[in-house]
Amino acid sequence: MSAVLSPDDILGLDSIFEDDDLEFASIVKKWLDENVRDKIGDYFLDATIPARELAEGLGELGLLGMHLDGYGCGGSTATQYGLACRELEAVDSGLRSLVSVQGSLAMFAIHHFGSEAQKEEWLPKMAAGKAIGCFGLTEPDVGSDPSGMKTTAKKDGSDWILNGAKMWITNSPVSDVMVVWAKTEETNAKGEPVVRGFVVPSDTEGVQTPEIHRKISLRASITGEIVLDNVRLPEDAMLPEAKGLKGPLSCLSEARYGIVFGVTGAARDALQSALEYTGTRVQFDRPLSSFQISQQKLAKAFGQYSQITLLAAHLGKIKDSEQGVRPEQISLGKMVNVDTAMNVCRDLRALFGGSGITSEYPPLRHAVNLETVLTYEGTHEVHQLTLGRSLTGINAFAN
Repeated sequence: MSAVLSPDDILGLDSIFEDDDLEFASIVKKWLDENVRDKIGDYFLDATIPARELAEGLGELGLLGMHLDGYGCGGSTATQYGLACRELEAVDSGLRSLVSVQGSLAMFAIHHFGSEAQKEEWLPKMAAGKAIGCFGLTEPDVGSDPSGMKTTAKKDGSDWILNGAKMWITNSPVSDVMVVWAKTEETNAKGEPVVRGFVVPSDTEGVQTPEIHRKISLRASITGEIVLDNVRLPEDAMLPEAKGLKGPLSCLSEARYGIVFGVTGAARDALQSALEYTGTRVQFDRPLSSFQISQQKLAKAFGQYSQITLLAAHLGKIKDSEQGVRPEQISLGKMVNVDTAMNVCRDLRALFGGSGITSEYPPLRHAVNLETVLTYEGTHEVHQLTLGRSLTGINAFAN
């Protein structure tokens, strides 16, 4: 009996997607294979990535903001975007993060909450990869509680003055524009400061974006801070349609959807590489794949990969439907898929023996990256509590 060519073959997973979506995904895969895959191990070891060069290439492919309409964006389906994320993360989570932060956070915020002038100024350049964006919400001492935000925006005549700091911001050191969220002096019905979003060109006086070094995860991604020291912005820098935390949280939900699909690519790549390695690596005069324990690991990983792929596909179908996807459904996808994909990569790493800890083979790199993905855009625990609230009707966040 011959071996399968792809982990998708046994269950016929490709049959759940449209031919046009699969064709686009294959174009993305081909470009990544030709331009990035052979270099990604070195990028990871060197803790860098040529973000500007890649952004232009990804822009030419039509991946940046591809699920948005107009302004140079492709207007694709959610499923097609998800499949593109799968191919990106099959190479490295850092690549998917680059595309996700650009399109689903920075561009999505401007597209959904920005003025017409803001959209026309930034979205075409960002879609083409000529301008890189970042999204400034997370702060050093706040983490999963954005209501504890300390960054402020105060009026000075018709201008805004921003002060504060953001932490763990993908793309910030190489960004041209940033969407920054800050508390204003305006209050809501509860007397709490209202959070507003601002479009901040990165070369504005008072803005610094120092890079964060010494990461041991998501190393093929440029991460930094945003430091705002009396940054003066014109009145029209504010996103007019975003008022309160609903704005930034809706952006995060959009980005989490890409993660749900993306991590299936990391699991698939780890499984594919394990099938190839165990089929050719001879031990005790037999290929590793002939041993029962090897097949047990491979079978378990295949089952887990199939499950998370089906969940991602189902959420894509819901998101593309008229009813749309709900935040708790996205929380389910991120909670289950990231944790499962991480465990797949960890388990399969053992099949490579000592070689598995080198950059020559991808499972450990994927597993280490997924430690970051498990944390960002809502920790595993936050999504558990979100689902717990939906299941029981009780909010346990404050308990």
